[in-house]
Amino acid sequence: MNYQGAGIVITGSGSALPQARVSNDALSQVVETSNEWIQSRTGIAERRVAGAEESLCAIASKAAQNAIAMAQLRPDQIDLIILATSTPDDLFGTAAKIQTEIGATQAVSFDLTAACSGFVFGLVTAAQYIRTGVYRNVVLIGADILSRWVDWRDRATCVLFGDGAGAVVLQADSTQDNLLGFELCSDGKLNHCLNLAFQGESKPLVEDTQVNLGTYQPITMNGREVYRFAVAKVPEVISKALFRADLTVDEIDWLLLHQANQRIIKAVAQRLKIPSEKTISNLAKYGNTSAASIPLALDEAVRSGQIQPRDIIAMSGFGAGLTWGAAIARWGKV
Repeated sequence: MNYQGAGIVITGSGSALPQARVSNDALSQVVETSNEWIQSRTGIAERRVAGAEESLCAIASKAAQNAIAMAQLRPDQIDLIILATSTPDDLFGTAAKIQTEIGATQAVSFDLTAACSGFVFGLVTAAQYIRTGVYRNVVLIGADILSRWVDWRDRATCVLFGDGAGAVVLQADSTQDNLLGFELCSDGKLNHCLNLAFQGESKPLVEDTQVNLGTYQPITMNGREVYRFAVAKVPEVISKALFRADLTVDEIDWLLLHQANQRIIKAVAQRLKIPSEKTISNLAKYGNTSAASIPLALDEAVRSGQIQPRDIIAMSGFGAGLTWGAAIARWGKV
C-alpha cells in the first residue's frame, strides 16, 4: 500500500431514491400549508419519502453500486467506504452493513456525521487516505432519511426535507490531482439554530444512581438564522477554497451547493457573481436531502451530460453543528 504522493480523481457517481413522491399539494392534507406557500419560500415542489420497509442501507448501497459500476471497478477492489449520514439505520453505524451488502469484501468502512455538510467533509476525509498512500479506491456515500425525524405537524420544517442517497468513487492517480482546494469550518455557538437533539428522562437505576432514558426528538430549526448564516458564510468559504486552489470565480464551470433552499442558492450565486446557468439545482424535485443533496445533484448532472470531464465544480455544504465547507474539484479522469 505504498501510494505516497498520489493524486485524486473522481471516476464514478451514483444515486438512489425511495419510490414514494410527496407533492406539496399532498402535504397540504397533512399540515396547514399550500403549494404556493412552499414554492415561494423554498423552491421545493415535491420530495421523496422512504416507506416503512425501506432502509438507509438499501438506498445507500444502490447509490454506491451505481458509482462503482460507472468507475468500472469491482466491489472487491474498494479499499474504504465512508458513509456521511445523520440518520443511520443503527445508531452504532450503517457503513459496515453497506460494505457487506455490496460485496466490498476488502473494504474498511465507517460512518461520518456532519449533517448537511457531511458529503464535503467526507470528500476531504477520503482525500487524506488517498494522498497519504493508505488506500487507493474509496467510495464516499452521502445518504439520509430525514423523514424519520421530521415533526409532520410543524410546517416550518416538514415541508423542507426529503430522503435520498448519492455516492462517488475516488481513486488514486499518479498523474493528476483533481481535488484542487478546500476549506472546512465549524461554529458550535450556533448549534441551537438547527437540532435533532436527544431528550431523556431521569430514571433511578440503583441507590444514588440515575440514568437518562429517552430518544431523539424531531428536527427543530431557526430558519431565519440558518438563512443568514448560509448567505454570509458560504460565499466566504467558497472564496477561501478557490484561493487554496489558485483559481478565480470565473474559472468555475459549475456551482453545486447543498440543496437547502432555492433562495439561498440564488443569493450565494449572486454574491459570488456566478450566473444562474452555471448553478446546479434539483431542489424542486427532492427537497433537502441533507448529506445526500450534493452527490445526488452531481450524479444527475453527470448522467444527463450537463457536467463533462475536466469541468471544475465548486461544491459547498452547510448545516447543523453548525458546520460548513467547500471543495473545488475537477470531474473525471483527464
